[in-house]
Amino acid sequence: MAAFKPPLPLAVGLSGGADSTALLRACAQRWPGQVQAIHVHHGLQAAADGFEQHCIALCERLQVPLVVQRIDARPAPGESPEAAARQARYQAFEAVALASQSGAAIQSIVLAQHADDQVETLLLALSRGGGVAGLASMPAFWQRQGLSWYRPLLRVAGSEVRAWLRAQGQGWIEDPSNTDERFTRNRIRARLLPALDAALPAFRETFARSAAHAAQANELLLELAQQDLEAVGVPPQLVLLQRLSRARQANVLRHWLRRSHQTTPATAQLDALLDQIAACTTRGHRIHLKVGRGFVVRRGAGLDWYN
Repeated sequence: MAAFKPPLPLAVGLSGGADSTALLRACAQRWPGQVQAIHVHHGLQAAADGFEQHCIALCERLQVPLVVQRIDARPAPGESPEAAARQARYQAFEAVALASQSGAAIQSIVLAQHADDQVETLLLALSRGGGVAGLASMPAFWQRQGLSWYRPLLRVAGSEVRAWLRAQGQGWIEDPSNTDERFTRNRIRARLLPALDAALPAFRETFARSAAHAAQANELLLELAQQDLEAVGVPPQLVLLQRLSRARQANVLRHWLRRSHQTTPATAQLDALLDQIAACTTRGHRIHLKVGRGFVVRRGAGLDWYN
């Protein structure tokens, strides 16, 4: 935290748990009068009202303004509950920040994920066969909607966060869903992290380096995909795609589908599409494949997508 110097004023995402409680307290001590808190009431569990009351009492003691946002975080069909809640939460943070008064507009949003969360995210990506974008895990900094977003605790172990809170005499609340081992992330936390601590005591630091290497590789792949998309066109033209290696075809097609159609192909779907592109040597060759949430088809000399 000593090197953390975000643009002020800032808002802290406050759940009431140990991590966000520690982050809010540290920021309020360091930048008095320049910090506010945002609590998102997801409405997904009976304990949610208790979380809100805890946050209200905490912010009163710290003399930090608090905004409570109530949202509907129920997932859409086929969407994971965790992803739905995360997306709704980020939208709520943005809404509060962008609605702040122009004279003291929020410049930064600070989130409390720590080193253990980063390891869990990396292991989740590995368990799902993720590519470099997934293995990059969570960024420590990014910009979105004109706001600077930070995760300053990504190199701090969860146990260190709790030890600091105890030294401060500060309590927190525990989300009961965090111990529900029906969720893969919770099983990783309960079973794998203790084993890693015993076998590889430096795993938080070494895993963080791997995630950073993956993030750098992902940046390079994105730059190459942007260049290749300019070359093959939007939508991509088959003859121009065929001039690229199979790996670059895969990279640019993923980028096209994400950028133009907000969908991501499964590995098997993309492999099937690449096979069809390679076989497409006549005008009559037809392409009609399920890809992501819709279908990739051949239209004349190029590809198209619809759902």
